[in-house]
Amino acid sequence: MKKSIIILISILSFSCSDEKNTQDVPVENMYFPAIGSDAWDTKTISSLNWHADAVQPLLDYLDTKHTKSFIILINGRIAMENYFNGHSASTPWYWASAGKTLTSTMTGIAEQQGFLSVNDKVSEYLGVGWTSETPAKESLITNRHLLTMTSGLDDALGDDVSSANLQYKADAGMRWAYHNVYVKLQDVVASATGQSWSAYFNAQLRDKIGMTGTWLSSGEDLSVYWSNTRSMARFGLLMLNHGKWEQIQILNENYFNAATTTSQDINMAYGYLWWLNGKTSYHLPQSQLTFQGSIIPSAPGDMFMALGKNDQKIYIVQSKKMVVIRMGDAADNVNLALSDFDEVLWEKISALTGN
Repeated sequence: MKKSIIILISILSFSCSDEKNTQDVPVENMYFPAIGSDAWDTKTISSLNWHADAVQPLLDYLDTKHTKSFIILINGRIAMENYFNGHSASTPWYWASAGKTLTSTMTGIAEQQGFLSVNDKVSEYLGVGWTSETPAKESLITNRHLLTMTSGLDDALGDDVSSANLQYKADAGMRWAYHNVYVKLQDVVASATGQSWSAYFNAQLRDKIGMTGTWLSSGEDLSVYWSNTRSMARFGLLMLNHGKWEQIQILNENYFNAATTTSQDINMAYGYLWWLNGKTSYHLPQSQLTFQGSIIPSAPGDMFMALGKNDQKIYIVQSKKMVVIRMGDAADNVNLALSDFDEVLWEKISALTGN
């Protein structure tokens, strides 16, 4: 009996020790920078037990790949913050399609405030004829279809989202295709709330978490968000904390969960305008092919991402309480949706953190 007790204690001791050793970050409260302040708590590389000799190779790679800014947050605190090529902490830069996640978030906020439902037909807010489809086919398209890139509209016709250019390709829900028609959700939110998109965004999200920035027109009825890098990091921190900023639930957790998990059965790596790592397969923009495996194999499997043109990135890793921000020009001359930049970058981040 004594021998059995000793063995059990040894097993429990080993289990607790192993659990302790696999902790990615110290146990501490999530930190949120104050609204209207430039002050931001930091963590040192040594306090995180990261590998100091891996810092410079990471910075060299970022510099070589035309990066303008780079931030790593751990539990809300800045572990790395670097600027390159004349960029500074106050310089605004565009989010490109990484800003799709702002539109997703605002749709969720409007739903929780009772202005709309993701299951509503888009035509309830934009009227019949917002596409060139027949009324019967158009009426199939819901807000959820815009959130999940399953509108069925023809993605081969370019970025123009005027009604004449929104043409039928398949019934809503039957085909996944990366399409800028998602931007119509901004019109849905404006119609539902009776406010301009930017005014509602500023009041319900931007100002509540201390972001700066503005929406600027890029033509073809599209608008792109511009901000400094720390504002992007604030948004990433909000999403790391499941839509909650300190004690204020900006975005309800049910919507957050739906937005950051597989949203349909065609592209397993897509939520509500968020990309999802670690899934069994994925699709890429401008392709109907199914690729097996994780989008970024070198990155954590629980990571979800906002990915924009020319490698604007928000990476969020809940298991590590980590947010990573990258802004800049295209890492490579030919910017496909994903290149080996993401893979190599995460190899170098992993070399830094040790896992």
